[in-house]
Amino acid sequence: MRHYFFSRELLAGVLTLVTVVIQAQELPYWKNASIVKVNKEYPRTLFMTYDSKSEALNTKFENSKYYKSLNGTWKFHFADAYKQLPENVTDSATSTSGWKAIKVPGNWEVQGFGTAIYVNHPYEFVERDPKTRLPKQAPPYMPEENPVGVYRRDIDIPAEWLKDRTIFLNIGGAKSGTYVYINGKEVGYSEDSKNPAEFRINEYVKPGINKLAVKIFRWSTGSYLEAQDFWRMSGIERDVYLWSQPNVSLRDFRVKSTLDDSYKNGVFQLEMSVANYGNGDLVEKANYTPIKPASPVLGYELLDARGKVVASASATVSVKGRGENDYKFPEIKIPGVSTWTSESPNLYKLVMTVQNQGSTQTEVIPFTVGFRKFEIKEVEGNGRKDRLFLVNGQPIKFKGVNIHEHNPATGHYVTEDIMLKDFTLMKQNNLNSVRLAHYPQSRKFYELCDELGLYVYDEANIESHGMYYGKESLAKHPEWQNAHLDRTINMFERNKNHPSVSFWSLGNEAGNGVNFDVTYRWLKEREKDFMNRPVNYERAIWGYNSDMYVPQYPSAAWLEKTGKEGSDRPVIPSEYSHAMGNSSGNLDLQWQAIYKYPNLQGGYIWDWVDQGIAQKDKNGKMFWAYGGDFGKDMASDGNFLINGIVNPDRTPHPAMQEVKYVHQDFGFEAKDLSKGLFSVKNRFYFTNTQDYILKYNVIENGKTVAEKVVPMNLGAQQSMDVQIPVSLLKQGKEYFMNFDVYTAKATTLVPNNFNIAHGQFRLPSEIVKESYKPATVSQNIKTDQKGNITIVTAGKAVLTFDKAKGIVSSYKVNGKEYFQDGFGIQPNFWRGPNDNDYGSSMPKRLQIWKQSSKDFKVTEVNAVKENDHALLNVTYLLPAGNLYKVQYKIYPDGVMKVNAEFTSTSMEANNVEASEATQMATFTPEMKKARENSSKLEVPRIGVRFRLPLSMNKVQYYGNGPVENYADRQSGARIGIYNTTAEDMYFPYVRPQENGHRTFNRWFSLTDGKNTGLLIIADDTVGFNALRNSVEDFDSEEAKNRPYQFNNFSSEERAANSDEKAKDLRPRQTHINDIAPRNFVEVCVDMKQMGVAGYNSWGAKPLPEYSIPSDKNYKWGFTIVPVKNTQEIAEKANLKY
Repeated sequence: MRHYFFSRELLAGVLTLVTVVIQAQELPYWKNASIVKVNKEYPRTLFMTYDSKSEALNTKFENSKYYKSLNGTWKFHFADAYKQLPENVTDSATSTSGWKAIKVPGNWEVQGFGTAIYVNHPYEFVERDPKTRLPKQAPPYMPEENPVGVYRRDIDIPAEWLKDRTIFLNIGGAKSGTYVYINGKEVGYSEDSKNPAEFRINEYVKPGINKLAVKIFRWSTGSYLEAQDFWRMSGIERDVYLWSQPNVSLRDFRVKSTLDDSYKNGVFQLEMSVANYGNGDLVEKANYTPIKPASPVLGYELLDARGKVVASASATVSVKGRGENDYKFPEIKIPGVSTWTSESPNLYKLVMTVQNQGSTQTEVIPFTVGFRKFEIKEVEGNGRKDRLFLVNGQPIKFKGVNIHEHNPATGHYVTEDIMLKDFTLMKQNNLNSVRLAHYPQSRKFYELCDELGLYVYDEANIESHGMYYGKESLAKHPEWQNAHLDRTINMFERNKNHPSVSFWSLGNEAGNGVNFDVTYRWLKEREKDFMNRPVNYERAIWGYNSDMYVPQYPSAAWLEKTGKEGSDRPVIPSEYSHAMGNSSGNLDLQWQAIYKYPNLQGGYIWDWVDQGIAQKDKNGKMFWAYGGDFGKDMASDGNFLINGIVNPDRTPHPAMQEVKYVHQDFGFEAKDLSKGLFSVKNRFYFTNTQDYILKYNVIENGKTVAEKVVPMNLGAQQSMDVQIPVSLLKQGKEYFMNFDVYTAKATTLVPNNFNIAHGQFRLPSEIVKESYKPATVSQNIKTDQKGNITIVTAGKAVLTFDKAKGIVSSYKVNGKEYFQDGFGIQPNFWRGPNDNDYGSSMPKRLQIWKQSSKDFKVTEVNAVKENDHALLNVTYLLPAGNLYKVQYKIYPDGVMKVNAEFTSTSMEANNVEASEATQMATFTPEMKKARENSSKLEVPRIGVRFRLPLSMNKVQYYGNGPVENYADRQSGARIGIYNTTAEDMYFPYVRPQENGHRTFNRWFSLTDGKNTGLLIIADDTVGFNALRNSVEDFDSEEAKNRPYQFNNFSSEERAANSDEKAKDLRPRQTHINDIAPRNFVEVCVDMKQMGVAGYNSWGAKPLPEYSIPSDKNYKWGFTIVPVKNTQEIAEKANLKY
């Protein structure tokens, strides 16, 4: 296979890559944008060589005797600036006795050298202009204060490797400008940190011990193309190894393994490129002996999963000395192949051989092959024609997620164990695809995707976001064409044979222009008559150089509109549902549109893992560090890289429940609830349901009253009806229909009997509850007033209200105090702002509601004795200008009915302004302005809060669970009775914020170890939090000892930093170690809390249907019931109060 860049027609006007040894340059390589590599091998598929077929079938590189891993501990010398390096630092004679130790792979910043920096758009090595946001010094400017790390270690070269073999050094990934030296001689140079740098090293080594040195400049001109939204760190961050091949050996290969038009039969063709390296020298020496031509025999066998040979061939080719030759075996058809898809990743084993005539050596090379066909094709359906992306003939939905390389311990080096943990979570949560954001991953990643079944959206290591998209964009400057093309070639040539690679991406957020025209055409030419995979680029938008439209951050409304109108190509958002912190709202709405319209073919959540780095504070307490946690006044985008749906340690966020639900491969629909008729759809495209079990449960008041396993034998995309006997439903009860689908057998990553899909429907029934009967009138009922203290007594219950504080300070039943430290029921309209709240300026915009949760004024307290109860009426004047009226009805047995009314800010404005109460309150001018605006603003929550003793930490609830959920992220939750604790309701978001909420609760209880405590029963439904922390603990602004997250992108911005201006606009630098469990349980009971939002984290607010407009009246209520045991909870929860 020719290592060409274009056909002759496309070559015109295209610059040739600089790949030869540069004898003299005015600038060093790392400062020279025209040099991207020196003496580096042309990229190729990564493979390993073996002596026999039996060895090769194992396919692990480590099992080859021609492979030597160089991972481990190296010697390391670090300099903060390159001019501080000793001149002889790479000489083999230079002593390393004073050098430090460093682990390879692993970024040096997480090992104590230099400073880890996180920025999103800008370049961290050059200040930006605050006005234009562009770098103050134009590319290819490089700072003189450029840190450098020099790695050293011994390498042991077996003598037999220097006999008729060629030796290669492979550095899987190193950032950024990488020089290689062996025994003091410069071997070569490489940029492109996310692709291998491979060097032929025969002429530099001798048998036995040799000195290998790798010198890495933190920044090079290549850094201008590596402005991805992740940690900017340095060093060797992927595997390093030596390996050798016979002098006449496989150079590269290309596998065509597609399907015919029936999608049943395989089309297979192998092209092998063989090289005659001779003695492995790169340059002819004085005593050079011409290398003889060779005539190797090339062969292959293709084996199925049982080891049966389904195809084979051999041929003899001629290769001149120091030359290469390509041979393309005839194309063959293989009937009835087992196809590769994410659902069934069937693989074949390809075993290639190179036998050099006259030599005893046979090189055996294995690789995995999958038969699949990726194409964009016009499909007719639903009364229109759409151009759709087809996998093996089916218009699948890509249920995807973006993934960065991240290991909280090592930086960008991800172990196989972590990869398997990631892929296990993906598969168990119904994800089928990964977008490689924004660079190719390591070899093992692709191998696992091939084996486990994940569609790979492969992306070139190109992002020049810091230059933005105007005329300055590097995409528009031909002098950067070599660099763009080099990175594209590196991606394609290494990954072209992996079955999982489904389409290519030119890069990310790097503008669009001539350079992407060139890379697009190059990829299309290379894919022609090969696998014909689509090529995409998000910045092309609807332009010609993107075969699909891959927008970023569309709303559900946009998807609905685009789906309805149709499009000239498939629409697959490359990024959407920004999962920063407590987020992922509206994901269900987006997928309703995606399932509805054929041209909407999925999307890729941003993103998979929170990129926190494990650190310990001065007290030894662990936390996840993010931008701004390292160095002083460093450029930083704060916690904007904490966007995952899993924590850095891969603990799933609560939002994963929603992710799993919307992506599940079984759909449930209520066809006629009154008749108990439902439809179940198999959403798989290639899989029958015979390996799954369908079960339904009928739930009555939270308990199962009927269940059944339903026979299910559905083909792909087929549906069936399920009907339940509605005769078993009793009047007066609440019923839900639960569906569950379980695996009937284990797969590699999903165990047997694993719940893979579920659904729930509320069945129509009129709920009738028996009324609560209060105690007789003979009970003692009285009220007392002592200054600001009002005491209401009703039999065994005593309620104390403190007018000065505006709270119920005591609630005793039979002498037992339930409120901790006098912190009883009080108004609550605030939450600890989540990251999306900061993005929409909620802490500043809705500040009035924070004040309304603190500075409420009591305008009226009225205690009244009734026949069988006492009443306490409290009216609050809020800083927002409206009223909050709370009535407490206390019964002799301790039952307390709470009714609340939130009055409209606009409706009450005139009355409040004219009332005497206004004179009681003191408002700053700013607060007065906020009051005037409050009628236009939503309320974060409407509720109350109080604190209970720590012993009352056991939680039971009848509502949405089992994990945290919110108004706009609760489709994956189900109504049921759940048991947990106040400790377990807390979720440790990397930057602490609102967490632990549960929606649509009929009732919940908090009890101690003896099941004694309080039962809270909603008039309708309520939301609640019950945590070992206060609302203030999760409010970033309250962490006064933590600095604000300033960007510091320029000296001007650093000078302008102001805590006063940052207040309520920027979050503070808070972490999980700032959250310590308190000695109480704080309970927040809400009529409603607004949604968490999730379309993006830089302006998107909760949708109107998940917001709480302040210009309306709201009435709600609940009842507090003391309980002694679980039986009382069950009995009293079903009463009407």
